[in-house]
Amino acid sequence: MVITRTPFRISFFGGGTDYPTWFQQHGGVVVATTIDKYCYISCRYLPPFFEHKYRIVYSRIENVVDPAEIQHPAVRAVLQHMGCKSGLEIHHDGDLPARSGLGSSSSFTVGLLNVLKALEGCYISNDELAALAIRIEQEVIEENVGSQDQISAAYGGFNRIEFLRDGGFRVDPIILQKDRLESFQDSLMLFFTGFSRIASEIAKSKIDNIRHRQAELMRMKEMADESISILNGSGSLDGFGHLLDQGWQYKKSLSDKVSTLEIDQMYVAAREAGALGGKLLGAGGGGFMLFFVRPEDQPRVRERLNKLIHVPFRFENSGSRVVLYQPNGLQ
Repeated sequence: MVITRTPFRISFFGGGTDYPTWFQQHGGVVVATTIDKYCYISCRYLPPFFEHKYRIVYSRIENVVDPAEIQHPAVRAVLQHMGCKSGLEIHHDGDLPARSGLGSSSSFTVGLLNVLKALEGCYISNDELAALAIRIEQEVIEENVGSQDQISAAYGGFNRIEFLRDGGFRVDPIILQKDRLESFQDSLMLFFTGFSRIASEIAKSKIDNIRHRQAELMRMKEMADESISILNGSGSLDGFGHLLDQGWQYKKSLSDKVSTLEIDQMYVAAREAGALGGKLLGAGGGGFMLFFVRPEDQPRVRERLNKLIHVPFRFENSGSRVVLYQPNGLQ
């Protein structure tokens, strides 16, 4: 059996500039970090004593004979793309709910590719893993997704990710002094709205609107580097929170599906309680909301949003990794 652990991510700035339809013309920049909440994929060769050849366990249980019969789109696409012939049993467990804006779909795809490569006895580098996951999601499954989630999941860490016009990407770690990084993390709060959504549908509405929102996307790209300048400075971190608020307003302008009345009300409530800024993570429509709140104001924000689930978290640096490697088994 082989088990992989792949982190979820939080994207601060630049989301939207990681869609190929945008960055192939204009380039893109995203500032994002992975967090200590994970997707776990376990995989083993299935002994040949069952009527089924593939057993997939997630929110459903699928027992099938051929990969083409698998209902889970990522599992079906990955097994077919890799030409898997041996019987397999695949289990998925996650620390946080799917469809919640933390890149969980891409974490799943990255973790699955990583576990299957390891089961075959093959090493795959971070850049190969990210590029393969992007190809699977964008070209094989044909999801309306960007390219940042797969890279964050594969690499891990707090990074500036640049998307090049030729389709390539560059990952640069954001390096901060320890006390500065701790202060930054201590100012972040994560809440679950209780709403899940289909990210691809919302993303499609944004992609369709890109040519009408060039000024907004250019500004969102600039904000990514502005945020790094604030973090690298020696002054107050409050500017990061104010920039998050600006970014959220721009993000909402990309599509009327990004926010809802209920989400807008949550955001206003958090701001009234002391949050300097925030955003809905991922494509929008639901999932998790991130806020920048001075530590002394956080009790008031928690109280104001007491009907939502508050999820404490820290940054992580490991990316997708094999945490159990015992590949011997029937093949």
